[in-house]
Amino acid sequence: MTIRVSTHALGALLIPMLLAGCNAVGNWSHGGVAATNTATLEPVRGEIRTVAMLQIRPGNVAVSAEGRVFSTIHPMDGDHDVQLIEVTGPHSYRAWPSTEVQTHNGNYQDATIDSPLGIALDGQGGLWITDTGNHLGKTRIWGFTIASGELIQKVTLPADVAPKGSFIQDLVVDRKRGFAYLADIANPGLLTVNLASGDTWRFQGHASLQPQPNAPLVINGEAIQFGGAPANVGANPITLSDDRSTVYFGAMNGLDWFSVPARLLRKHASAQQVADAIVRVGPKPVSDGADTDAEGRHFFTNLNHNGIDALLPGGSLEPLVRDERLSWPDSVRMGPQGWLYVAVNQLHKAPPFTGGKDQGKPPYSIYKVWVGSVEE
Repeated sequence: MTIRVSTHALGALLIPMLLAGCNAVGNWSHGGVAATNTATLEPVRGEIRTVAMLQIRPGNVAVSAEGRVFSTIHPMDGDHDVQLIEVTGPHSYRAWPSTEVQTHNGNYQDATIDSPLGIALDGQGGLWITDTGNHLGKTRIWGFTIASGELIQKVTLPADVAPKGSFIQDLVVDRKRGFAYLADIANPGLLTVNLASGDTWRFQGHASLQPQPNAPLVINGEAIQFGGAPANVGANPITLSDDRSTVYFGAMNGLDWFSVPARLLRKHASAQQVADAIVRVGPKPVSDGADTDAEGRHFFTNLNHNGIDALLPGGSLEPLVRDERLSWPDSVRMGPQGWLYVAVNQLHKAPPFTGGKDQGKPPYSIYKVWVGSVEE
């Protein structure tokens, strides 16, 4: 199923967007020089290019080695007849891997996707999503083969580890070793899932997982509320090193980025052993999403400053881009040829944050930002 926006409606949406782009708050390169947005030129670090403009909110985005772009649809955008899509053009998408696994007309059931959010590649040709289970009351992870769309596996997390009310969103997957690692922001913790057996265990209670009082969520000068109280979220972004040996994580409302050896999580080491092995890697911004590339750079969405930041191997945190179009950059994922893909969805304008009507103004966007390599 391919969904398209009418030419007339598209023109009405694009004209103000293009005008806004001409006056953007700056596409900053690594060296602090304003980048161009001209696709015909060689890209410079920090340059933004538009991948897709959508009428529904993208949640998290992932890009295959071949450049195929996939996205979950954010659960806070309400009910839709698609929950997982492949972008097919600048203004079009299709249900992926099929219409059969999507929930239609709010008819949520075990055979269909409920409320997906996190999305990750497994390094073995698979794409995985977290399904937070807002309607069915259970958290699941789904894995699909990218080439064929065939279901690899569906795992339902045990209720004692992922009880109703959990919000287990971001994930990373090491399919070669047979494990997935997830972050729960509602009850801050790291979950480890043995994909072969479905056994799942949780690490929680550590300071590294908790929100920090010095990291408020403030966008365009406004303190953001969630459920009538200041947004204050713990463990959320989670990434894996390129060799899958290290798990990185941090709180959304946190300014520190941590690491822990993945082998300790896989072997279900004691809470004390895991705690003793946690290391602060460096600083991070208030961020909803993160990714780690093959060169050891960590990229973060910067919610408070409409941007993307990079934590470099030397330990310095630097702004990669600042741009008013990045209104709640929800997730980042590395794609091929030095491009970092960003899902932007104005989430702070959705009803759970506003406490009333949806104040978001489509289109919502998927962009790509050129990050180049360390040597450049």
